Amino acid sequence: MTTISDGIQPISITLERCGKTFADGTRAVEPLDLTINGGETVVFLGPSGCGKTTTLRIIAGLESPDAGGRVLFDGADVTPLSIEKRNVGMVFQSYALFPNMNVASNIGYGLKIRKRAQAEIASRVAEMLAMMRIEALADRNIDQLSGGQRQRVALARALAVQPRALLLDEPLTALDAKLRDSLRLEIDQLLRRLRITAIYVTHDQAEAMALGDRIVVMEHGRVAQVGRPRDIYQRPATRFVAEFIGTMNRIGGSVRDGVFVTPAGAIPWPDAPTNAAEVLFRPEDVSLADAAPHLTGTVAAAFFLGDRTRLFVHVGEAKPLVVETSARRDFQHGEQVGLAIDPRGLMAI
Repeated sequence: MTTISDGIQPISITLERCGKTFADGTRAVEPLDLTINGGETVVFLGPSGCGKTTTLRIIAGLESPDAGGRVLFDGADVTPLSIEKRNVGMVFQSYALFPNMNVASNIGYGLKIRKRAQAEIASRVAEMLAMMRIEALADRNIDQLSGGQRQRVALARALAVQPRALLLDEPLTALDAKLRDSLRLEIDQLLRRLRITAIYVTHDQAEAMALGDRIVVMEHGRVAQVGRPRDIYQRPATRFVAEFIGTMNRIGGSVRDGVFVTPAGAIPWPDAPTNAAEVLFRPEDVSLADAAPHLTGTVAAAFFLGDRTRLFVHVGEAKPLVVETSARRDFQHGEQVGLAIDPRGLMAI
């Protein structure tokens, strides 16, 4: 019998005019066009209610797109097909494991309903238990598992049938932060090793940045931007993307001879658009400056985070600037500080 890696052939997935309007008239997803390349991991990212899970369900075959919309696998129209006939593996937020079955039976369930031979099921289950490093849990009941163990079982069940694509709907949401970080790494390594086409839905920006070859940022049922994680972060296409992804500082002013002049000081900006009335930049593009600062302000709050201190600095705007520093000292409320801004991080949107 082939292994999981041998049996998975990366497929391309194409959405053509795929929108979704529910029976009550709610427009969950505006018609969208997107091609996901074979072996690529694409992450749908956005706030609750933006349409990302509905789009995933359309790809899976759990929802039908509005009239005129099509889903294609390697160029073949699968729009009329159910999730079983599309042969995709899906990991739900709740994991949807069967509580009346043990771990091994859960993993082998998809193979059983496909009427595979018992010997093949046993071999595949053993392979998946080893791949997920949960051999010792084979006979354990689901209610005896931790959240991380259940997540591994859900992944093993989804992959056991050698799906054409793997779809994951916020699989780490219910886990604590440290376990999320650990399992995020495991999922990334698994996807790279299997080279399976994967679509991952999350509202967690760190997950999207870590796992996605490309990110699809969604806003109110529409695609706001598609791009590589670095492009999405460093070159956001809209104000929504700029402010949703990471932390963004902003300050108002005007451009004069390659300098952005503000009430708190002047920031060198050689490539500034002449009509820019506001500049945006990330916290990592700001540093404390004792000499010749670009801006001066006062500390509104300081939070020691162990490896760094996060400062909130008033510079005359409605919201303080966020500055992160590794300086090993205490900062006092009302203390005046100088700030230097890296012009390479400046944006006008």
